Parts: sequence; structure tokens; C-alpha cells
Amino acid sequence: MEVTHTSWERIETERLSPLLTRQMLSGAYATVARIFLARGCQVPRHAHDSEQFSLILSGALKFVFDDREVVVRTGELIFIPSGVPHAAEALEDTWDLDVFSPRREDWIGKHDAYLRTQPAQG
Repeated sequence: MEVTHTSWERIETERLSPLLTRQMLSGAYATVARIFLARGCQVPRHAHDSEQFSLILSGALKFVFDDREVVVRTGELIFIPSGVPHAAEALEDTWDLDVFSPRREDWIGKHDAYLRTQPAQG
């Protein structure tokens, strides 16, 4: 691996659905992603081996766990341990910065169909 210096404007934007776009960069051990979720976007229940830190840059996401719901707003951060099932809903148009370790091999290999099934808003 080598040092990488870039900007979000230079990183590919993936349109996963009409309500969800993602940009990401991965190293050997971690993935960082900038995600836009339009109001009403639903991320289906899932779990992964990676630990997840989600920082809400703007907007609000409701995370749904087996035992509770947590609303995370602009400037707030949530940590989700490895293997914890969760879903999310964008309560507003939301920009989210996620950091995962280990890196998200399913995202890198585009084996993330659970994110690519959002219906159009309406």
C-alpha cells in the first residue's frame, strides 16, 4: 500500500438506488465511505463482520436494533460493534461518513444487494 491523497470529488460516486449514493475508499484494513441518503431511504436489516462508526455530517438517521431505536443527528456519532444486526431510515436528507474495520469486502466486490433494492421515492 502507498500513501493516497485525494478528494471526494475524485472518488467514484455509486448510485445504489434512487435514494442512496455512496463514495468509498479502502485500505488494507479499513473502509471509509461518504453516503447520501435521501429522506425516506430505508437500509434493510443486516449485519457484518466490520465494526462501524457512523458520523452524521448533516441530517438525521434512525438506527433500528433488536432492542431499541437510536436517532443520530448532525454532528453525532454512533458505534455499532461487529455482528450486531441493524437497519436504518433517513428521517431527513442525510450525509453520513462511515468508517469500517475490517474493510467492507462486500462493498468492494459489489456484493451488497441489500443496499441496491430501494424503491423510488413517492
